[in-house]
Amino acid sequence: MERVMELRTLGRSGCAVSALALGTMTFGAETDEAGAHEQLDVFVQAGGTLVDTADVYSAGAAEEIVGRWLAARPADVRDRVVLATKGRFPMGDEPNAVGTSRRHLRLALDDSLRRLGVDHLDLYQLHAWDPLTPLEETLRFLDDAVSAGKIGYPGLSNFTAWQVQRAVDLAEHRHLAVPVTLQPSYSLLGRDVEAEIVPACLANGLGLLPWGPLGGGWLSGKYAREQRPAGATRLGEDPGRGMEAYDRVATRERTWDVLAAVQDVAEARGATMPQVALAWLLARPAVSSVILGARTTEQLRGNLGAAGLVLDGEETARLDAVSDPGWADYPYGEIGVEQRTRALD
Repeated sequence: MERVMELRTLGRSGCAVSALALGTMTFGAETDEAGAHEQLDVFVQAGGTLVDTADVYSAGAAEEIVGRWLAARPADVRDRVVLATKGRFPMGDEPNAVGTSRRHLRLALDDSLRRLGVDHLDLYQLHAWDPLTPLEETLRFLDDAVSAGKIGYPGLSNFTAWQVQRAVDLAEHRHLAVPVTLQPSYSLLGRDVEAEIVPACLANGLGLLPWGPLGGGWLSGKYAREQRPAGATRLGEDPGRGMEAYDRVATRERTWDVLAAVQDVAEARGATMPQVALAWLLARPAVSSVILGARTTEQLRGNLGAAGLVLDGEETARLDAVSDPGWADYPYGEIGVEQRTRALD
């Protein structure tokens, strides 16, 4: 049975997006232009609307690939797409070609619009915190971009909880456009955001756009305890790659416990491991849309099968328990319970 893509709002905004988003970090690197255009077609045909990119992906090539796809599609397809990009990381060697200063973001936004071939972005996200730029300077730039009609909403990415709260408080106090989303790394293997970041987003109405929902490929089940990765996989080509590095993740017993539980649920439901991992994340509080990243169209088709898959209470409880990150005793763990709870007897 074909599953229907659920629609949700971008945080507290009124903009509707598909519960699964298409990430484009592979475009122009691991995925060539023909493959990227095929992914975009398959995604939209499946009911997907939110397409997420960034200026730094393949040094601008990913945005250009998306832009050429948009230009070649009819208006009814283009109009369905909710387009998001990000700026902050280096796009040149000059001192001002990085950060969230007004100077850099002005150039970065205009360059993104040019590469994408559009005059308006639905969501423009700060790709990370900038400790050198006063936050008010950044927020005033985003507010000006909203007023100028260049962006619909500002968003955040890779911010800590206090940074999220500071951005919201300052924007509201100065009557500036308030961020509506946060894009964090979040998966069954990476739940640390639940300690402070998720509550901050819930308290302020920010929608989560989780990236890395399959833990860098670990939750696909393609890596084994007894055999180091090899071949045409991310860790096969680069075992030390970032947060998902093999020696970092494989040495945690919790990793294998989570994978075993995901596999059991998948087999019982007649689903794949990625579909189960995505369904679990889709049901977490504050999630607006989960960002899918795929090398191939085949991988994307499989992940899109998570649309409409709802885990029952027993399945969710099992995955919650086995993936519990084990908070420190204080303030998040058992010793801190009395300090953070209150009941009326």
